Amino acid sequence: MPALAAELALPDPGQSRRRFDRAAPSFASASFVHDEARRSLLARLAGFRIAPGTLVDLGSALGHGAAALAALYPDARVVAIDGSREMLRRAVPGSFARIAGDVNRLPLPPASTDLLFANLVLPWTRPEVLFAEARRVLKPEGVLVFSTLGPDTLQELRQAWRKSDDAIHVHAFWDMATLGDLAVRAGLEEPVLDVDRLRVSYTELSHAIRDLRACGATNTAAGRRRGLTGRGRWHRFAESLWEERQAGGRQRLHLTVELIFGQAFGSRRGSRAPAADEVAVPIARVGRGRGS
Repeated sequence: MPALAAELALPDPGQSRRRFDRAAPSFASASFVHDEARRSLLARLAGFRIAPGTLVDLGSALGHGAAALAALYPDARVVAIDGSREMLRRAVPGSFARIAGDVNRLPLPPASTDLLFANLVLPWTRPEVLFAEARRVLKPEGVLVFSTLGPDTLQELRQAWRKSDDAIHVHAFWDMATLGDLAVRAGLEEPVLDVDRLRVSYTELSHAIRDLRACGATNTAAGRRRGLTGRGRWHRFAESLWEERQAGGRQRLHLTVELIFGQAFGSRRGSRAPAADEVAVPIARVGRGRGS
């Protein structure tokens, strides 16, 4: 796949932010993947000695992560940061501050943060930029814990669309090996990553589309098709999904969600922050999923 095409398969940050603004009222009704990933990340914190300093829920959405962190670490200063003002406006009550900010340019001073908690924010940004910002704001013993989506996520939809047209309908996700490389290049230390898979089942395709829209997880690829999808293309897409279900003898539509979990520490050796060209990775290495 040419480098330009891969670049176009990545999400448009501005469009993603607008989608999350619109999804804020319905987000909680369909955020079960976010909820499951958040529970797993919170459980992993038991393995760390987190100082009761500044803890940040990065890409906080409705603030459930920030509220949980405030309950776990009552002596800490907890901050929820999200690019969507509407999400922050609707955030759950809790003992945490709310800041509207760009995760690619965190409104935090250098070496000021003990924990960055980033639940499913990486799918909507460039990981090399977020990792570089994490390295900048983390204290030497500070830790970044994150979850993201792997390239097998929604592979069923991606493959069905390929039988309909050659447009980008599911934006690209980064693979685990690349994420680990980027964390190291950004100056983070001792990155550890692992993967889990969920299978989400639906009786109707319309229910799956409803949930994706409700939580803002619709296609925001920079090279996505503008305008409405024609009735013919949609029919071919839906028929392809139905044929796959029939071939497998299934009554339900099963969608794959590949969850990647990771952790890394700040620069405990005090090494210099790498330059941008040292962090960058060839865009052609982006994980695009099977059949893409």
